[in-house]
Amino acid sequence: MDKTKRKAGILMPISALPSDEGIGTMGEYAYKFVDFLKRAGQSVWQVLPLNPTSYGDSPYQSCCANALNYYFIDLAELCDMGLLKRSEVIKAELLDGSGRVDYFLQFKNKVALLKKAFARFERDADFKAFAAEGKYDDFCLFMSIKASFDYVAWDKWPEEYRTYSEELEQKWRAEHSEETLFWQFTQYMFLKQWRRLKAYVNSLGIEIMGDIPLYVAYDSVEMWKYGPELFKVDDERRPDCVAGVPPDAFSDDGQLWGNPVYDWKKMQEDGFKWWNARIADCLELFDILRIDHFRGFDRYYEIPYGEETARNGKWADGPSKALFEDKLSLNIVAEDLGVIDDGVRELMKFVGYPGMKILEFAFDGSPDNEHKPSCYTSNFVCYTGTHDNTPLKAYIEEQSEAALEVYKADLKAECDLLKVKVQTDSPEHMCESVTELAYASKAFIAIIPYWDVLALGMEARFNLPSTVSRLNWSFRFSPKDLTRETADRLAKLAAKYKRA
Repeated sequence: MDKTKRKAGILMPISALPSDEGIGTMGEYAYKFVDFLKRAGQSVWQVLPLNPTSYGDSPYQSCCANALNYYFIDLAELCDMGLLKRSEVIKAELLDGSGRVDYFLQFKNKVALLKKAFARFERDADFKAFAAEGKYDDFCLFMSIKASFDYVAWDKWPEEYRTYSEELEQKWRAEHSEETLFWQFTQYMFLKQWRRLKAYVNSLGIEIMGDIPLYVAYDSVEMWKYGPELFKVDDERRPDCVAGVPPDAFSDDGQLWGNPVYDWKKMQEDGFKWWNARIADCLELFDILRIDHFRGFDRYYEIPYGEETARNGKWADGPSKALFEDKLSLNIVAEDLGVIDDGVRELMKFVGYPGMKILEFAFDGSPDNEHKPSCYTSNFVCYTGTHDNTPLKAYIEEQSEAALEVYKADLKAECDLLKVKVQTDSPEHMCESVTELAYASKAFIAIIPYWDVLALGMEARFNLPSTVSRLNWSFRFSPKDLTRETADRLAKLAAKYKRA
């Protein structure tokens, strides 16, 4: 990764793009957004994980670590290919009128449209070669069985299917070849559209930063098929312990994520083969890869299975340097937020990856706050906030009068140090000042979530961690949000701070 060139970018999840299909896709508005990025002088488009979503609609809780989210397939292109009729897409109920993503409608109606398209799809040599390669075989097998049992979690399947065996796989594939091929079709069409979109992005001098979750979901093919090889589980593939974070100032109970935790000792025995393949797959999809919850590779927090809170967990050792010693030259960004100790700092120093700084956290009156631009070096990606944070405007609005005065004073002091003209007369103007401060910072990449670019409030909150809600992961932008005025404002900042 060239860290000598200063860059600017926007966090825009695919799902949040405008579209007529109830969810952002790799279609018309994805290309319009890329044109917007070019006009705005941006060089990075950050997206969230591209994996299929399941319970809770989170891309960080997927049924398969390397599968791709078929909800993002652009149906208009399937119409152009003659696989669907436009009237069929129009009649399908994909929007609920709220302007947000309704994942149930996607699950119910978009999958039905994709199946209709597959029935009309000519399985040419290219598709046959793709399916024969077998890269997505695990996903297709798992989804085929899951669909036949009304998509319930694998531990609720009939007893004879709960325990994986090669004999079971061979028998199922022989008897359900059409169903497994359908799921191959979803991956084939996704990659066809993604590769074309990425080629267009790269042709304009823009890179895509992707995201890889640390953990996989309990209801996943990895847990069902490879449980004893990858995770700390008992003989029936029940987790011995699950992932989370301990209690802190924000939560008396901590966060109980529920993901199975890796058996790092077993993984190390084969040279981390599974992780090596996973990272390599991601770097085929993206130009830069952000690894979520990087601190979990040094030490991670595990909670006994069956606990109702994270209070009774303990810290355990991860693989640390051993996993990354052959990956030091890769284009990786480490999400090094949360409980950071000397072990994480030592690992970050060893790998040399850029870490992350969040300006929303920076202005608390402490001169030693590590998120202040005056306190860090260039080897960072600076954000106003992430997909898990309160939108900046809403964060400012919810401060008490006393805390807001501290915030304003601290913001002004930092802006003065970096020669940024500060405005504190309104939350909207403060958002503009914080955005400019990100551009002015030493960080070699500055990325602004698009809801902060537009200074949107709580209505644009993208995710509230440790909650399950229809408001999570469902916010979407409309076509009117991509204006020339906004692009030109960002382009001026990118030029001013030599990020163009």
